[in-house]
Amino acid sequence: MLGLIQRVSSASVSIEGSIAGQIYQGLLLFLAVQKNDTKADAEKLLQKVLHYRIFSDTEGKMNLSLSDVGGGLLVISQFTLAADTKKGLRPSFSAAAKPEHAEILYNYFIECAVENHPIIQSGIFGANMQVSLCNDGPVTFILNT
Repeated sequence: MLGLIQRVSSASVSIEGSIAGQIYQGLLLFLAVQKNDTKADAEKLLQKVLHYRIFSDTEGKMNLSLSDVGGGLLVISQFTLAADTKKGLRPSFSAAAKPEHAEILYNYFIECAVENHPIIQSGIFGANMQVSLCNDGPVTFILNT
C-alpha cells in the first residue's frame, strides 16, 4: 500500500461541483492499493500516517504527528501512485490492485481511520474528483508498507 502525504493548511475534494470532503490544518493522503495488499497493510499505513512526525513543535522542528496536533485527514484514492514508470513513456498499472480489491481496502482504511482519529474526510472511490490544497511548507512524503 502506498501513500503520498502532504502537510496542508487546507484541502478539499469536489465531485460533480459539490464538496465531498474538506479539512483545515492536517494531512492530505493520496492512497494507492497494490495487488498483494491486505488489511494488515492498511492498518500499518494508517498508523504511520497518524503518527508520522511532520508538524513543527515550538522550536520549529518536525517532531509532532497528526495525532499530536489534532489535524484533519483527507483521504483520496489514487491508483496512479502504483504506476511503474521505469520504462517507456506510458505508465504501467500492473502493480495496482483490481478495482474490486482496492475499493474494499480503501473503505477499510477509512473505517479504521474513523475509529482512530477525530477528523476524517474522504473522496469517493473511483469518482472523478477535483482536489484543492494549500501545501504547508511544502512538506510531502511517500509512505510505503
